[in-house]
Amino acid sequence: MSDKPMAPRDQGAPDYTKYLHPLMAKNYGKWDYHERLRPGVLVHVAKNGDKLYTVRAGSPRTMSADTVRKVCDIADKYCQGFVRFTTRSNIEFLLGKKGDLDALIHTVEHDLGWPVGGTGPSVSNIAHTQGWLHCNLPGTDAAGAVKALMDDLIDEFKNENFPNRVHLSTSCCQINCASHGDLSVIVQHHHAPRINHDNMQICELPKVVAICPAAAIRPAVVNGKESLEVVQEKCMYCGACHGQCPSMEIRDSQTDSLSIWVGGKMSNARSAPAFMKLAVWGLPNNPPRWPEVSEAVRRILNAYKEGGKDWERLGEWIERIGWQRFFEKTGFPFTKYHIDDSPEALSTLNRSAMVRL
Repeated sequence: MSDKPMAPRDQGAPDYTKYLHPLMAKNYGKWDYHERLRPGVLVHVAKNGDKLYTVRAGSPRTMSADTVRKVCDIADKYCQGFVRFTTRSNIEFLLGKKGDLDALIHTVEHDLGWPVGGTGPSVSNIAHTQGWLHCNLPGTDAAGAVKALMDDLIDEFKNENFPNRVHLSTSCCQINCASHGDLSVIVQHHHAPRINHDNMQICELPKVVAICPAAAIRPAVVNGKESLEVVQEKCMYCGACHGQCPSMEIRDSQTDSLSIWVGGKMSNARSAPAFMKLAVWGLPNNPPRWPEVSEAVRRILNAYKEGGKDWERLGEWIERIGWQRFFEKTGFPFTKYHIDDSPEALSTLNRSAMVRL
């Protein structure tokens, strides 16, 4: 064997312990409690009395190199260089000196222009997919919709006025890369992909067949050339095929619309994790501000704020009052698209003799 040292590993997740704030590393596993000092500001207290302060701000997620340098300069000045991002693109500055809190908050809000908040029973920063900036599939721009929506909900981010936290997400297609949330905005396609059979040679056909989650795509010969066809009865218009093959166009500016789904929850603190359910269907895909989406989201959040109990998540509030009253309180119409008629629906339908109004 060679005596030369091996190159360092460069695959897999890095060792996170190298990036912990010194106070966090010192008291790892030895924390006693934590408190919210104000919206966006947390303090974690160790058993030995050490205190680590966290200032959370909402970031735009997509940042220039100059903005990243500003963030790093702020972290160097107040936080010994330690800063981190959450899964919802909030940025958290970690510091050990309480006396630096006000100066740090002022710098973040005025130099960066980012609001401080997103902790406790408030609207957190919105998790979203790439949108038109990067993704090759989107039927709408998730990043743009997030900007418009957070402009309307900024006070709900900076204050803690809800019964519990509210996780929002937006996705530019039905693949829903932004995942589940208390409230999610998702684009919907309404027809199967239109296939350009003359240009299918640019696509890896077996890969396109395999990517379809509904097994709706199969090989075909069209005009003497190898191509694909879509079984209309199976297609669920997700658009996964278009991501692999541009010659299968799923997007349509005339028919694509936005929908709102509610009740998704990952944790199991008080109830089991839950999938989202359709609340609003057929909202116009109306860039650059998507006013119909913002109005619908605000309607749902206002009803939740008024009727939810303390510590009750959005989906738990709906389950308690029932879907009939949810539609009554929000004023949205109940349509045939709200009825789950999939083969798996037997496991979700209420088949008992109990009736809840």
